[in-house]
Amino acid sequence: MKKTITLQASNPVEILGPGNRILDEFCSYFPGLSVKDRGNEIYLEGPEEQVKDFEQKFEKLVQLRHHKPSLTVYDVEDIFSGISRDNLAVNGNAVITHTTDGRPIRARNLNQELMVKAYFNSDLIFALGPAGTGKTYVAIALAVRALKNREIKRIILTRPAVEAGERLGFLPGDLKDKLDPYLQPLYDALEDMIPTKRLQSFIEDDIIQIAPLAYMRGRTLDRACVILDEAQNTNMGQLRMFLTRMGSNAKFIVTGDATQVDLPRREDSGLLRCVKILQDIKGISTINFTASDIVRHPLVTKIVNAFKDQ
Repeated sequence: MKKTITLQASNPVEILGPGNRILDEFCSYFPGLSVKDRGNEIYLEGPEEQVKDFEQKFEKLVQLRHHKPSLTVYDVEDIFSGISRDNLAVNGNAVITHTTDGRPIRARNLNQELMVKAYFNSDLIFALGPAGTGKTYVAIALAVRALKNREIKRIILTRPAVEAGERLGFLPGDLKDKLDPYLQPLYDALEDMIPTKRLQSFIEDDIIQIAPLAYMRGRTLDRACVILDEAQNTNMGQLRMFLTRMGSNAKFIVTGDATQVDLPRREDSGLLRCVKILQDIKGISTINFTASDIVRHPLVTKIVNAFKDQ
């Protein structure tokens, strides 16, 4: 079967990409088709079923261009994986993004689904609960998805620099060397979703920033997804400082486990008090995870329950 697609765009590069990068990525999903472009026309030849599928999905790409300043290869990936903002917002169990080896990342329990839905309805989300429930992982997946879709211009991940029973000062190296191991869980999640070279490029260009909470002071964070992890180790002053960094078109996600406070005095933790103070403000959502939401090794659930009353 032969088919000709005529582009209505004044400049075909808007759809096909510089050097046909977008078209080449799109064609990689149709190895059985012969695809040639000339000016505003794309010529298809091959099995009828594939030609029709190409035409249908390519129309989705064209429609997507109407809602975005430019297209990326990520947009092509999302069309073929069935990802859409509307599906994800309505159905919290839809695919959020994919790992670097192609595995779909989607909510794995009810509270993760609620967290995904809350992302589209609120600009500030508190995700509270025990270790292993996937709070931070889902938050980072949502941020990576938003970056791929150019809904935001950067991802900022932060943690309070509080030692979990250890002393950072005794570690060798400069400040970055001391802090990198503490921030490693955030790197691990990102490396699961973004190829290593691309991730390194994002970090070098400050598109993805990973830093201690103290580095947030004085900043205004626009068009960013900002995730504060281990927030149980912050006091009220730190939380107030962090939350007031929110700029226009920003999403803030705060995760924490009130049972794992590493501050010298547990009562100094401001997380639960902060949630209570803000609970009646529209635009803020709180998701409370429990031990039943744990998605790690089955023993983790038993360990969390065993320590609950200690």
